[in-house]
Amino acid sequence: MKTLLDVPAPAKINLFLHIVGRRADGYHLLQSVFVLLDLCDSLDFEWRSSEQISREDCDNLFAPLPGNDLVVRAARLLQQATGCTQGAHIRLRKRIPLQAGMGGGSSDAASCLMALNRLWKTGLSRQELMALGLQLGADVPFFLFGDNAWVEGIGEELTPIAVNPQQFLVVKPDTGLATAAIFTDPTLKRDTEPATMRGFAECSDADKLRFGRNDLQAVAQTHCPDISECVLLLEGLGLSARMTGSGSAVFALTESGKLPQVPETWFAAHTHSLREHPLKSWSA
Repeated sequence: MKTLLDVPAPAKINLFLHIVGRRADGYHLLQSVFVLLDLCDSLDFEWRSSEQISREDCDNLFAPLPGNDLVVRAARLLQQATGCTQGAHIRLRKRIPLQAGMGGGSSDAASCLMALNRLWKTGLSRQELMALGLQLGADVPFFLFGDNAWVEGIGEELTPIAVNPQQFLVVKPDTGLATAAIFTDPTLKRDTEPATMRGFAECSDADKLRFGRNDLQAVAQTHCPDISECVLLLEGLGLSARMTGSGSAVFALTESGKLPQVPETWFAAHTHSLREHPLKSWSA
């Protein structure tokens, strides 16, 4: 096998996001439900006999920020962990917007780990890949996990959770948000009462979107007022809207595929939830 083409890297949304505490090392303890979406980045991998890792962008739509190339970091981490002396050229086609709270960079890194584990025949299990992924970011293990999940800890404690097929409208202003800026804000609420997975599971689909809240949203709206505009836009359509992750994307459950009118520089998409990660069978 010399190539792997059109490897998907799906986005996610947080149906809710509670910050329930903080560890001594500064990492925040959270509760959330992560849901995979059919909005995907795509990656191609070409095998190299040398250890060289290179990456090119197939378009300039949402090119990764300089110095924050999780795909290359993931490839090099797999080499280091396994002693692999092979390399790869990676082509990336971005469709998930940056700084949206949709996990695009983390998903790209996870798909890179799974693809190169397959291309290089390094033979790591899913659990071993998840341990590597955690070194790259708290969201990466989720995309390696394979299922929609109830999430706790700093994002590494994952329990599979069933999510009925759903449709979402996602809107993101052209302004993005750095996650670190939200988590370091002194006004962030960090003491939400823990919820229970059973309480969430007993809700109807519509009530699951109204379950709890996103504790990051109020802070994010002060950093990026356009988030409030996104919320108002979706609420104007009669929908219940909420920010995902640390923003700046906002989503709403919908029964219609019609996209709202948004400014030309904004992102808007109609998406469907996934039952599982499209690469789930690639690792065990």
